[in-house]
Amino acid sequence: MAIKVWQPGLLTTVQDSGRIGDYALGMPPSGAMDSFSYAVGNYLVGNGDGAAGLEITYFGPELEFTEDAVIALTGAEIPPKINGEECPTWEALQIEAGDVLSFDYLKNGARSYLSVAGGVDVPEFLGSRATYTLIGLGGFEGRALAEGDEIGVGPSNNSSSHVGKKVDDKYIPTFGKEAELRVIIGLASYRLTEESMEEFLSVEWTVTPDADRIGYRYRGGELRFVEREQPAGAGSDPANVVDFGYPVGSIQVPGGVEPIVLLNDAVTGGGYATIGTVISVDRSRLAQTKTNDKTKFVSVSLEEALRARKENRERLAGIRESLG
Repeated sequence: MAIKVWQPGLLTTVQDSGRIGDYALGMPPSGAMDSFSYAVGNYLVGNGDGAAGLEITYFGPELEFTEDAVIALTGAEIPPKINGEECPTWEALQIEAGDVLSFDYLKNGARSYLSVAGGVDVPEFLGSRATYTLIGLGGFEGRALAEGDEIGVGPSNNSSSHVGKKVDDKYIPTFGKEAELRVIIGLASYRLTEESMEEFLSVEWTVTPDADRIGYRYRGGELRFVEREQPAGAGSDPANVVDFGYPVGSIQVPGGVEPIVLLNDAVTGGGYATIGTVISVDRSRLAQTKTNDKTKFVSVSLEEALRARKENRERLAGIRESLG
């Protein structure tokens, strides 16, 4: 079976749960930005953990299916249509050979996920099918989909039994124009003045047009660093330090303006101070924000972050159990 791309949308890439454990090689994880919506899509169509699907950003593609299939659409509200007729999201749907899936204009959120029973079948790179477009590796030829592409789909077992299953409304997230993101403060928050650290946590930040899979840049305040003599090798910018590793979600503030949250396709280390890290659970919410949306950062403890992660896992387990 194949999926033919008639129109690619703004940015449609093959993504899975990412390539974990290769930071030592300088390789970021890539993978689905909204890991919650991605995972639920796979539950709906009966795929195993880590099956590849399509991440659709802002503006959806137009796709033709060459054989019968079972699909699900989760994440942002980009209303989907099958042969021009609106169809539901967060539900397993039957597709017939020759059906065309298209999308209306974005209403809420930023990224939608197309899951197909059997998973999108492209070659693995370092154990993952995720696209890392920055250097052209993984996914479909290392790039976003383009008009005329044909994407393979793997075999599925008894996928028709999933048709009609849907996620209970209580589990479906909503995406407004304001987001609250929890942050663990550190490693180099000491580089900011106490007043600037308070400002970072009190300002309502605005997502700038520089918001993609590499990172999100924000505007809204100006932060000041503690004056010091720069150590050897740290550079002249007051935000510079001797090199740090950058976990996904880490926050840097070059020049003290426009904080940047580094995301799935970002470099794994560099010489800017990281003043905090967005907790793993809230990165799915961050991925559903877009240019001009508002964001507040809220400081939490490691214990609170771990509790949020546990609750998220329990929520996903509840969804999986409810879908049988």
